Amino acid sequence: MSAISSVLPYIQITISILLILAVLLQQSGAQNGGALGGSDSSGSVFHTRRGLEKLLFISTIVLGVLFALTSFVSLLK
Repeated sequence: MSAISSVLPYIQITISILLILAVLLQQSGAQNGGALGGSDSSGSVFHTRRGLEKLLFISTIVLGVLFALTSFVSLLK
C-alpha cells in the first residue's frame, strides 16, 4: 500500500492534465449560440460523433472515471 500511496499523486496529476486537455480540445456547441438560446442553421441539435471526435469523447469519459477512481483510492489510504 505504501508504493501506491507514493505514486498516486503523480498519477492523479497526469490524469488531470490529460483530462483538461481532452475537454479543451472538444468543440463546444456554445460557439453556435446554443448556450444563449440561439439555434443553429442546421435545425438539428444532435449529431453523430465520428473519427477523432468520437475518440476524444470516449477518452474524456474514461479519463474522468479514472480520475474519480484514483481520488476515491486516495481517500482510502
